[in-house]
Amino acid sequence: MPTELRRVERALLSVSDKTGLIEFARALHRLGIALVSTGGTAKAIAGAGLPVTDVSDLTGFPEMMDGRVKTLHPKVHGGLLAIRSHPEHQASMLGHGIAPIDLLVVNLYPFEATVAAGRSYDDCIENIDIGGPAMIRAAAKNHNDVAVVVDASDYAAVLGELESQKGATTLTLRRKLAQKAYARTAAYDAAISNWFANELAETSPAYRALGGSLAETLRYGENPHQWAAFYRTPEQRPGVATARQVQGKQLSYNNINDTDAAFECVAEFDPAVSAACVIVKHANPCGVASGSSLLEAYEKALACDPVSAFGGIVALNRKLDAQAAKKIVEVFTEVIIAPEADDEAIAMIAAKKNLRLLLTGGLPDPRGGGLALRTVSGGFLAQARDNAVVDDMELRVVTKRAPSEAELADLRFAFRVAKHVKSNAIVYVKAQATVGIGAGQMSRVDSSRIAAWKASEAAKAAGVAESLAKGSVVASDAFFPFADGLLAAAEAGATAVIQPGGSMRDDEVIKAADEAGLAMVFTGHRHFRH
Repeated sequence: MPTELRRVERALLSVSDKTGLIEFARALHRLGIALVSTGGTAKAIAGAGLPVTDVSDLTGFPEMMDGRVKTLHPKVHGGLLAIRSHPEHQASMLGHGIAPIDLLVVNLYPFEATVAAGRSYDDCIENIDIGGPAMIRAAAKNHNDVAVVVDASDYAAVLGELESQKGATTLTLRRKLAQKAYARTAAYDAAISNWFANELAETSPAYRALGGSLAETLRYGENPHQWAAFYRTPEQRPGVATARQVQGKQLSYNNINDTDAAFECVAEFDPAVSAACVIVKHANPCGVASGSSLLEAYEKALACDPVSAFGGIVALNRKLDAQAAKKIVEVFTEVIIAPEADDEAIAMIAAKKNLRLLLTGGLPDPRGGGLALRTVSGGFLAQARDNAVVDDMELRVVTKRAPSEAELADLRFAFRVAKHVKSNAIVYVKAQATVGIGAGQMSRVDSSRIAAWKASEAAKAAGVAESLAKGSVVASDAFFPFADGLLAAAEAGATAVIQPGGSMRDDEVIKAADEAGLAMVFTGHRHFRH
């Protein structure tokens, strides 16, 4: 037998999630492998009529302290950690009656699920596994001799190898399993440490651990020469990571990024108040609107920039109906994401086999907390999610003229959208729909001019004589450092402005607004999005 093969004589099984357990244990028994187990796992195996040794019989100690202490014993850890070819290790095993454990099967107490369910502090603490991670790390360290399984999805691969190798495992498989084992305990500890930090309101802990589970391997990343994968975190926030994909080809890296941007933006609009639609291209909204129906909202959003909408992402805040679906599929669209969809809409979209339809079951809370992360060379930046909502802000009128009721409604709408446009962001809105968006420019005046140009182009596409920006309001995600950006908006036809304020030249900007007859309000909140 090649030296890399290790025969499995004894397996220890201790699992919280018992999916596939009995079938796996039965197959191990057929291969002549002795089974050792703990607590509920042992009861389940015995209940299936399979011979199993309880771990307390192995250690000579009963489970104690409500099961907190059961596997933390030399006869368990010695059996996992002993190097089989090491004479002194072998002598210790013989001298202390320690039998080798060749296969460890453990999945951990459901800490992440307990937190997600909103259980009490004490319940969360009790669902922190101690013995499981200790055994996993021991077995993974000694992977030259021991195979460790932390995921039921690996049962088939392990059994396949045991059968093909006459009851043995290969070093290649054991190394793969060890890597997965350490990744699992790392993600588990990350979830625990981040939960503790949140409970303690500790925003900058000395160590910040990150962990996630693989959702899928992607074809490539932002560009074809980059590899990529999609991971889910324990955060239970409705969105692309939790969505059910009803149809369509695999999502790409860019699809996922853009779809997340679209859905977070549309969640700013309360579905109980109005239907809303957001169309996104390259992570920037290119059209946002609300209306009495999804169809009306989509048509208004599309009118803002019908050219950019081609190949875009459509996000909706209500159940997708057939009327809206019929209109959306007239334009080439990569992804539609919505909380729900009716059967007629699903059937209509099915005709476009490559169009992805994602249903999330709900909307993310725009006021919700959580981390926003970005990598830099040698580290990463962590910050709170931008959960400031314009409806919660005290708007301060700073010009001689106050905005009308209609202008104020549009100003709030525009600032909601500006929050989701790359900085520097300028957003023109009229009648609860964007009519021009300027995004990601190095100067705010350039964003103002681009947004105004977009509004003119949208007018041409709609067969309208004058720019859609005429009679609109405008939002800026940050203050105007000079009056030039505001004057560009006035020249485009805007009648009212919403911005954070706080510039050293606020007085100059306010004076320019008064001279142009504009109404302007300050929010006191900035929405940079780089």
